[in-house]
Amino acid sequence: MASVPSLASSLHQRIADALSAALPEAGAADPLLRRSDRADFQANGMLALAKKLGGNPRELAGKVVEGLPAGDLIKDVEVSGPGFLNITITDEAITKTLAARAADERLGAPLAERPGTTVIDWAQPNVAKEMHVGHLRNSVIGNSVVRLLEFTGEKVISRHHIGDWGTQFGMLIQYLIEHPHELDHKAGGEVSGEEAMSNLNRLYKASRVLFDADEEFKARARRRVVDLQAGDEETLALWQRFVDESKIYFYSVFDKLDVEIRDEDIVGESGYNAMLAETCRMLEESGVAVRSEGALCVFFDDVKGPDGNPVPLIVQKSDGGFGYAATDLSAIRDRVFNLKADTLLYVVDVRQSLHFKMVFETARRAGWLTDDVKAVQLGFGTVLGKDGKPFKTREGETVRLADLLDEAVERASAIVREKAQDLTEEEIAERGAQVGIGAVKYADLSTSAARDYKFDLDQMVSLNGDTSVYLQYAFARIQSILRKAGEAAPVAHAELVLAPAERALGLHLDQFAATVAEAAGEYAPHKLAGYLYQLASLYTTFYDQCPVLKAEEEAQVENRLFLCDLTARTLRQGMELLGIRTPERL
Repeated sequence: MASVPSLASSLHQRIADALSAALPEAGAADPLLRRSDRADFQANGMLALAKKLGGNPRELAGKVVEGLPAGDLIKDVEVSGPGFLNITITDEAITKTLAARAADERLGAPLAERPGTTVIDWAQPNVAKEMHVGHLRNSVIGNSVVRLLEFTGEKVISRHHIGDWGTQFGMLIQYLIEHPHELDHKAGGEVSGEEAMSNLNRLYKASRVLFDADEEFKARARRRVVDLQAGDEETLALWQRFVDESKIYFYSVFDKLDVEIRDEDIVGESGYNAMLAETCRMLEESGVAVRSEGALCVFFDDVKGPDGNPVPLIVQKSDGGFGYAATDLSAIRDRVFNLKADTLLYVVDVRQSLHFKMVFETARRAGWLTDDVKAVQLGFGTVLGKDGKPFKTREGETVRLADLLDEAVERASAIVREKAQDLTEEEIAERGAQVGIGAVKYADLSTSAARDYKFDLDQMVSLNGDTSVYLQYAFARIQSILRKAGEAAPVAHAELVLAPAERALGLHLDQFAATVAEAAGEYAPHKLAGYLYQLASLYTTFYDQCPVLKAEEEAQVENRLFLCDLTARTLRQGMELLGIRTPERL
């Protein structure tokens, strides 16, 4: 189906046309339309225009009003103050527009006119290391941005740039050669993520102790790094065992988080090895990078250390080893030239901003990033404890992500159990997971990505306030009403007069498509989260003020059921774009 123009866009067009007719010399002028608490909308564009052209804004506003067609869309217009227009929409227009949205499975949201290809780098755990609270945000934000972009028609390629290369693997592989059964699994059955991680943890700690205490083992481990980088078959096969064991663990955590990670999208640091030497050669030959004290460096006029000396991006170290920059630059070459990306998006901690600024600038100088390709770091802030400091355990350790998710599910299950009237134990467990994980995701996504936020489970699983549980309960409540409706069906009745709470809900429902477009265009899931919270709040007011099944006449029952149904569909679609489940019963 074609997209449904919003009431705001239809109104904008009519006022712009009336403005052009009243003031042809103004050309295509913007009426500056916005939602208003004085009426449904307010248009403020007459003021600036009259000033610019030396006219009287109230007179201009009067001419515009005369040129507005009366009838189907506009109920009432009043000129106030220095030429503002306060506009009220007809009830009929609200209901008809919502009916058109309801008739479309996408709720009237358009597909992008010229979709492109976005390669998004998100969810980047490290091989042989536990995932901690620092891995939460890139996974949750990245997953929602992927969903938003795909919903608008963009071709999205995910890249999980896992830490699977580097000097620590020499130590791990050498230890495994000398203790060959350390990664063996218990006989039979599937291996759990916990078992895989405890194997890796044990091996990591033991090899570290040996590495620090035994000079001969340290020398053997360092030689093993050289073998790994040279592509020695036995060494690579053992390295692969570490990667595979880590994936069992990663997938178990991502599964808990209800985030899908596909195997073919995991392209770690190792995936760019074959390109590193060529990347360095190209940068050096083109003069973008220069040798400085034996290292291959890129310098920037505006990046200086505390001592006032330039701080370069080091692409290759003086000992011939490659830095992160070489890998990141090779990844850009791959994503632009092989994957044909128009947009490179990096969901990475805001503290890495300087690194990415230097990497992007280097790629521009090398001609790999052109005007046709944009590179964006979607930098996110830190997860803080209730005390406002970076989130740690009581012992001062970094919080394990799996523990955090388990606790959220436990808390949510207790709330679901308390509220549940007719749910089995199995259903309580399933809903508890959906509510607990939803709570963690929503707390993250309802904050602007760049800001830090406090991790407060009590607040997150609260039924009151801006939480996903509040939205999930609103959805479940509507499903309950629809089940009880019996013979009555949701039908839009454009002839009915709407109560204030119905109008407020209807006008907000109409903004869904525009909100999704804005959230996708700005990589800002928090804008969608804010919209959904307001939707649930307006629905609560409507539910309190407008009896649905006990309305006075049949048409009103049907129309209110229609508003309920469209609200539920909008909540479900919106929550799905955030990566949050909406249980039918709670």
